[in-house]
This record gives sequence, structure tokens and C-alpha cells, in this order.
Amino acid sequence: MLNVLKGSFRAFVLLSLCLLLKGCDDHPWNDPYPNEDPRANTLYFAFTERPKHLDPARSYSEPEWGLIGQIYEPPLQYHYLKRPYVLEPLAALNLPDVHYISKTGQDLNADVDPSLVAYTDYIIEIKPNIFYAQHPAFAKDANGQYLYHHLTLEEAEHYHILKDFKERGTREVIAEDYVYQIKRLAEPHLASPIFGLMARYIVGLKELRETLLAAEKNKTGLERDLRDFSLKGVEVIDRYRYRIRLIGKYPQFHYWLAMPFFSPIPWEVAQFYAQAGLEAHNISLDWYPVGTGPYTLAENNPERRMTLEKNPNFRLELYPSEGTASDEGDGFLKNAGKPLPMVDKVIFTLEKETIPYWNKFLQGYYDTSAISSDNFGSSVRFTPSGGLELTEDLKKQGIQLSSYIAPGIWYWGFNMLDETLGGYTEEKRKIRQALSLAFDVEEYVNIFLNGRGVLAGGPIPPDIFGYDVQPKANTVDIDKAKRLLREAGVKEGLTIYFDTVVSGDPDEIANLAWLQKQFTKIGIRLIIRGTDFNRFQEKLQHGNVQLFFAGWHADYPDPENLLFLLYGPNASVKSGGENSTNYSNPNYDALFEKMRAMKDDPERLKVIQEMISILRVDNPWVWGFYPKSFALSHQWVNPRKPHGVADNTLKYISIDPVLRSKKIVLWNQPILWPFWVIAGLILLILLPVILRYWWKEHIPLERK
Repeated sequence: MLNVLKGSFRAFVLLSLCLLLKGCDDHPWNDPYPNEDPRANTLYFAFTERPKHLDPARSYSEPEWGLIGQIYEPPLQYHYLKRPYVLEPLAALNLPDVHYISKTGQDLNADVDPSLVAYTDYIIEIKPNIFYAQHPAFAKDANGQYLYHHLTLEEAEHYHILKDFKERGTREVIAEDYVYQIKRLAEPHLASPIFGLMARYIVGLKELRETLLAAEKNKTGLERDLRDFSLKGVEVIDRYRYRIRLIGKYPQFHYWLAMPFFSPIPWEVAQFYAQAGLEAHNISLDWYPVGTGPYTLAENNPERRMTLEKNPNFRLELYPSEGTASDEGDGFLKNAGKPLPMVDKVIFTLEKETIPYWNKFLQGYYDTSAISSDNFGSSVRFTPSGGLELTEDLKKQGIQLSSYIAPGIWYWGFNMLDETLGGYTEEKRKIRQALSLAFDVEEYVNIFLNGRGVLAGGPIPPDIFGYDVQPKANTVDIDKAKRLLREAGVKEGLTIYFDTVVSGDPDEIANLAWLQKQFTKIGIRLIIRGTDFNRFQEKLQHGNVQLFFAGWHADYPDPENLLFLLYGPNASVKSGGENSTNYSNPNYDALFEKMRAMKDDPERLKVIQEMISILRVDNPWVWGFYPKSFALSHQWVNPRKPHGVADNTLKYISIDPVLRSKKIVLWNQPILWPFWVIAGLILLILLPVILRYWWKEHIPLERK
């Protein structure tokens, strides 16, 4: 009995001491980063979808580019502050030197008729003294031989992670590295998502793919040394310059030069990872990227955590000193002229559920957060003027709200091949116009998106050239819609089918019910045909739909990348393209072909205006909305300007980690009174037993 009492008392004392000592620690009890210095210059983010590919030849999704955009450096980047979006040199010394060439080899003026341009040459000069992050692929012995380029299978078995290679090295980036990566786009086993498009423009890329396929039978499928294969349209001029030759005139190509696809990959890295036995341990470029950017990937655990650390080899790059007229007042120029990157480490933690993500943000453990539908009502509220502002609770925490309109659009599309809704007669146009006038898109945005959208008057979103020439969005006009249907000879009770992906979610059911209501207002019966995603895509591809809902996020900020969604040769049934409505108007197509080769000037604007006018008459879409994104950040995060296109913006973010540490401690004070109450009750229960035992042990025998 004595031992039990002593043990209980000791446990109570030890627990109390632990609580007191923990109270003196910089880490709150609920800190999800117990091994991290709370005052370190570290950013904390969450990610909700694991990246699949980190190889710049294969990666083409937002979660992936959010990581590799900080690691790789293509020739160009988007200016962080300027709007509309503007390209500027990144690894390149200047913007590319562009030459237009005729069929006879003569140089042509930039304003020449595009039909006369046989080839376009992009000459790119890379900045000197750019070095790769430290990597074992560059490590050499005393004789200048690569240490890890000739591993046997037995030796490869000893390496399970990249850190198992003890030696590291680096070298300067040269033009050949950019050429090597362009060749990788043709590698069959890499299946680059942009090969098909680039093969239409880069001279010789298609032929290189065929050559590599023919040589593949002699390989295991791993990467071969592409220096042994020539690419007719891409060549090294000298150490820092290379040339890319395109077929015809394709002005939008310079936007691709700002994407990771065109980042440098040195042959040493490709050959290092191609060694047999390494890929089995995930030692590959898809798992361990090698770049020249401000950060390196220090930890890759996509089921839990991804960590970026500052690249010691990163050259000097400064925060921009100019932007738009309002940037200084908004605080975006506070760090002008300071070296980048501005934080030393970035930790991404996987959060699959919305509620834990949101709670950790409120506790200060994530520096920023998006606003999901689940927490929209507790985050922001509408002002009397129709704007949005933070709730009082978030204002008290010093949380900041920022928003931007994404360069994309959501729309309801009519299948122009359908017997009922398609076609180009006056009657068919009136049917589509009538249906568009019945859609209360503003109500849709307010109910189902909490106001996170701007009504569209055409396919071009804000901050992209051509947006201003579009008319205002359609207003609901039920009487006019009914009149147009009568003029088109449509009788009340017409049945229309809406094809969509369904999951049975309550919000989805409400959404579809709302859609049916829009048609009921004009006497039309809407039947929902739900299916899974793959089946829905198949139906779009074969034109087996009437009405559907779709969206597009621009790959680059040029009107061509939005207007091509309605270009006839891109029709999904005809060519498998992105024109899901199968819209085809010869006048629109001719103007599109003219517009895409023009520079941004009043003449191009005039052509875009003509194209929009044609679309407004034919009405292949119900003009939907441009999605609007909201983001929250804590008071210790300096004002940051949202960017709808660039993926390499982490280097511009700065924080005050000391303020963060103080606020986290303040917001996460432990509630100890229940413990002390329980402890007191335990003592009260044990006290009679303790006193009785003490009495029994210490009272003299003669008094018992």
C-alpha cells in the first residue's frame, strides 16, 4: 500500500513539474512543429493534393508547379507586380531576340503578313555565373572523374535516399543545358504533356521523337544521353546562347519560355538518375529536382510534408522597385530592392480535411489560407455596398484579406452539333440567346460561390489584353427570352438534357435544382444526365451532349489562349481539341488566325472586338463568370500581391517570425484549470487513505 501511495504521489508531482516546465517553453502544447525553431525565418503552408511529378518535362499541374516553380528557372518570368501581366528576363540576360524568316531565308519585318513567315528564330542568351544547387551528380574525385556516374547494381542498392550520397558538387549553367531539356520533351518514356503542341512548332521535335522511338528497343526505357541525338530546330550558338527555330509565326511561344518545361537540365543529372537500380528507390528527377532557383527540395514526403530550403548557390536577385500605381500605397513595395528569397525555409504540410486546416491557420500554425465554402461565412461578410470584408473576429487577430480574379472562365456550353441547340440558323441562335437570358448567373455566383466570381461578358478575363472591348454580362430578361423562343418556333414543354459529373453531394443536388428552375421560368423542361468524370469526358469528345458546364484556366495571359476555346479546328469531335462546344464559324476562325499572330496594339484590339461580336450573335456559351479567389494571411506576413499566372512567387514573401512566435503563444495558452480541479479531487479522495495509513504507521503501539 505504501508503494502504491508513493508512486501515485510521485506521478502527480512529476506531471505537475512537466506542466510547469512546458509553460516556460517557446513551443505551445499543441505545436505541430515541435522540432522547428519557433522564431526561425520559416514559412508554413498547407497542401491538399500530393504532387505526382517534379520532373519539369512531365509536370503540368498547380500542386506540382507550386513546388518546382521555386526550384527551376526558365529563361523568362512574369513581373511580380505589374498588371496586366508582363514578361521579363529570369535566367535570360534579356528578352529573346526574335527573327522572322521567309521561305527563301530572308529576314522579314516583325509586322509582315504571318503567311509569309516560314520560320521564327528565338535567340536566347543566358546570364553568366548561374550555378546549380549542390548535387551528387556533379561530384568529382581528385582526378576530375564523376564519383557517382558508373554505379553497379550492387552499389546502387546501398543508396536509399539522395542524402546517402555524401559528396556534392555544382557547375555553371550553360546554353547546352537548356537545349538538353528541350530534347527531353521528345523522350517517349517521359510522355511530356506539351510534346504534341511543341512538335507542331519546334522544327525537328517530331522527327527526334521518331528517332528516339526507333532507338528505344536497344534501351531499358531509362533516359539515354541526348547529346548523342541532334534536334534540327534547337542548337547551341556558344556557351551562353542558343537558338530555337519555330515553324511559322507563333508569338505566344515566349509565354512558354516562362514555364518549367523550358528550364535547364544538365546532362550529368539526367545520366546520374538514369543508372539502373536508383529509380527503384525513388532516386529520380521526378522525386529530387535539381535547379538553379532560390530554393531546393530538402524533404520530399508527399503523404505528410514537403520542405524547401534556401539555395546557398542562388545568385543575387532583388525585389522589384516598380509596379502599378497603387502598389506603394498597398504596401507591395515595402521590400523594394531587397535580396531574394526573403525567407530561409518553407514547410508544406499535407491537410486533407478543411476543418483541421482552418483551425491550424486560426491558431497561427499556417501563415496563409484560402477561403473554402465551409468557412466562408465565418471569414468574410458582405458590406452594404456589395463588397466583402473580414469578420470582426478575424480583424481582431490582425488577419489580412486579399483577392484577385483568376485568368480563366466558367461557362455553360451548347453543343453546336446537336439537332435542338446547335446550328447557325436564325432560329437556332434565338433558342440559345433565349436560354442565356434565362440564366441568372449573378444569383448562381452568390448562392453557390459566396460571391466569388465576376460576371463574364465574353471569354477574356480581366488583366488580359482584350478584356475591355467585351460588352457587359447578360442581364436576366424572361419576357425577351420567351419572345425569342416563340419566334424560333419552340413550343412550351421542350425537353433539354444537361450532362454533368455527379457525386450525390447535397450542394451539387441544390445546384442542379437551381439549374432546372432557370429553364422552368421559360417553360422548358431540363433533365439531368449524371455520370462519372471519365464517361463525361468521353461524351464531350464524341459530341453526345446538349448542354454542359465547363471551365478553363489560361496557360498564359494572352487572349489567344481563351479565344482558341471556340476556334473551329480545335473542335473536340473533329480534332479532340478544347473546343467542347464544337463551335465553327468561318469568319471567327479567319479572324482568330489573324489575331493570334498580331502584337498587342489597337489593330489587334479591333480584331478581338469583331470576334466577340460574332460570338455574341452565335451564342455558343452562356457567358458565365470569371472565378475570384480570396486569400487570408496573418499580420506577420508582409503584404503580398496575388498573381494569377506566375508560380515562382514564394521568393517575394517576407515575414516577421518574432511577432508570429509571440502571437502563437498568446493564442494557444493551455487551459489548465480542469487539470488542477481533477488533481484536487484526486487529492481529496486519497487524503483520508493517506492519513489513515500514516496514523497506523506512526502511532505508538501502547496507544493502539
